[in-house]
Amino acid sequence: MAYAEKVYKVRNGQKTKQFTWRSRYKKPDGTWGSEPGFPTKGTAEKWGEEQEADIRAGRWIDPEMARQTFGTFAERWMAAQQPRGQTVMNRRERLTHTILPRWRDTPLIDITWFEVEAWARTLTCAHVTTKICVRLMSQILSGAVDARHLAVNPLQGRRLKGLPAVAANKRKSQDEDMWARPEEVLLMARRMGEVDGLLVLSMAFLGFRVEEALGLHRRNALLTRTQKHDGGVFTCPIVRIDGDVGALVEYYRYGDDGRRIKFRGLEQLKNESSARSVDVPPFLAELLAARLKDWPHDFVFSRSDGTWWPRNSLTDKIRHVADGRIRSRGESWEPIKPGLTMRDLRHSHDTYQAQIGVKPVLAFEQAGHKYPGIKGTYQHSTPAMRQERLDGLQELYVRALGNLGWESVWES
Repeated sequence: MAYAEKVYKVRNGQKTKQFTWRSRYKKPDGTWGSEPGFPTKGTAEKWGEEQEADIRAGRWIDPEMARQTFGTFAERWMAAQQPRGQTVMNRRERLTHTILPRWRDTPLIDITWFEVEAWARTLTCAHVTTKICVRLMSQILSGAVDARHLAVNPLQGRRLKGLPAVAANKRKSQDEDMWARPEEVLLMARRMGEVDGLLVLSMAFLGFRVEEALGLHRRNALLTRTQKHDGGVFTCPIVRIDGDVGALVEYYRYGDDGRRIKFRGLEQLKNESSARSVDVPPFLAELLAARLKDWPHDFVFSRSDGTWWPRNSLTDKIRHVADGRIRSRGESWEPIKPGLTMRDLRHSHDTYQAQIGVKPVLAFEQAGHKYPGIKGTYQHSTPAMRQERLDGLQELYVRALGNLGWESVWES
């Protein structure tokens, strides 16, 4: 049974007559726990009785665990997770550069939504980055609840308000509003050359994620979809984004000594919805077939020597192609779409799908997204929907060729 005992204050090495009360209570393992600093005997006893009641009810939180610092528990939480390597790197970067400088030495029990929201308003990073950091903190605090270090997560279900609008607008203008017209995609593809330009075309007209395209194995290219339709059979060529092969990722792993180690290789897909079969329009099926006929390498969109593209090298090449370049000697390129990235080509594909009226359930499927709500369970893609999408993409390509005055995307 809980009880209270006096704790006399000490001044200059001598015990004084002043004292506070310490609560003593029996812990689950039978040892005695203590908590000092109570002003009266009654408050100390009451607090101890509450601890013992929580222990009997199975809801007790050890005060020592609740006083563990956020930085200490964050490391334990990170070690217990098993996400994709890219996710680990991103989380580590957010913790190291943004979160831990402020919260490393803060006890878990002292973290409040008021303080976190106030801190979030001071961050100068993009709006979306701020939200990611707060969401990561909330995930870690939920882990602290699961580990019985906290009774509740103070960030659970809370939404940030009053963030600077500049950060959000900057992110939107630089990233979310960028896409390329079909003519611009063809111009970029021709400028990159037949080997590397096919990657640009495929990104824009099939909607791959960059890592999915770079990890595409030839055995998953140009397979055939077969579905019963109108008393017959609907068929079309497909490219399979295979969960067994995965995607080509590039990120930094952290060693035990904290050093960053660069990794480039195949890893599991982003999520379950990412594994899918993408319907290929006729023009792109022809181009892919021509590629595979003479292509000696396992991966369809590797470099000409069969090696995987380093992400920085691919980014630099896209920059030269899209932004243009001026040389004092040799060829100079006019800008095509300054600032365009590989990710923007995926945005372009989804824009094309909206333009040609692709049904949402099919658009989500082809992009590797989960169709939200009950409709995602009840609605399914039909052969008629698929043919309509293929016809629309083919028309966009043919019209772009005509607008450019070309007979084919590659020069003879």
